[in-house]
Amino acid sequence: MNAAATNPPSAISSMRLWQLISPALPIGAYAYSQGLEYAVDSGWINNEQQASEWIHGQLNHNLAQLDAPVFLRLYDAWQQNDVDAVSYWNRFILASREAAELYQEDCNLGQALNRVLQGLEIKMPALPQQQTEIAFVTCLAFTCHTWHIDKMEAVQGLLWSWCENQVAAAIKIIPLGQTSGQKIMSEAIEVIAAAVNKAMQCEDEQIGMLAPAVAIASALHETQYSRLFRS
Repeated sequence: MNAAATNPPSAISSMRLWQLISPALPIGAYAYSQGLEYAVDSGWINNEQQASEWIHGQLNHNLAQLDAPVFLRLYDAWQQNDVDAVSYWNRFILASREAAELYQEDCNLGQALNRVLQGLEIKMPALPQQQTEIAFVTCLAFTCHTWHIDKMEAVQGLLWSWCENQVAAAIKIIPLGQTSGQKIMSEAIEVIAAAVNKAMQCEDEQIGMLAPAVAIASALHETQYSRLFRS
């Protein structure tokens, strides 16, 4: 029996979102800590409360001001078939990465998701102006548009997936117990809801972030002697 005939479109699109934010998606997001590993190694973070403040703080001040509003604009641009706007916001978010590892992470995740799409016989249009690097949110927004995933659900999924990867990294590095990890995730639900609201209200000229500690941690992680993560 055809699944599309037995499930409403909203159920299909929701399950597509689950597919995209699943840890089983083979893009390697679990391999990055975004500076968290250095922050732990340097003694900035060594318990559940500090990890929670680091992760929730980034959701509220960084992703809500950069990744989420850019994702929303990319989703609209793909929907309107506006490749110039896609190109602009793709360049914008890559230029906003403050350390080499953060930039490379974004490119790697974007390329990995694009390879998954190719394996599923989905072709993302080439970007103009000889752009060879694809930001993760650029490819994710295209996928969500293609699979008719609701824009608000999609941006919530983006933030949830980021948070889940950060919590998994904190559990391994600090280390924390699984219950501590679930406490951070549980508290993140309201933080994510607030971050999505902030992103929706963000004007173009307000997009951007200033996170010196994250940038410093990411840069210093490049030469950290012993490490588990790629950023």
